[in-house]
Amino acid sequence: MTETPLPPCPECAGAYAYEMGVLLVCPECGHEWSPAAAEAGGGASEERVVKDAVGNVLTDGDTVTVVKGLKVKGSTSGIKAGTKVRNIRLVDGVDGHDIDCKIEGFGPMQLKSSVVRKV
Repeated sequence: MTETPLPPCPECAGAYAYEMGVLLVCPECGHEWSPAAAEAGGGASEERVVKDAVGNVLTDGDTVTVVKGLKVKGSTSGIKAGTKVRNIRLVDGVDGHDIDCKIEGFGPMQLKSSVVRKV
């Protein structure tokens, strides 16, 4: 028997949970869970906050301006500093690219939030 009381089942709130290896098991509903996941569950529901180059919080639908010239693969010219990008979408992109947008003259692409400023 353990010295610390076990938490109730997160599914049915049953008080008869027991340990089976690294998991906790509820005999009433059969639910199995990790005690570490139950402890971290309180703060895990935070939303991701994306900030621009100067620290402003970005949201879907914002208009931003590119703050430095960017090279674009497959294009002879890049994106110039000062280019306005309207109606951005925040995404979990690859390699830090967290803005999905459509730039006039280039088409759809992804940008890093560190190279834009909110208008």
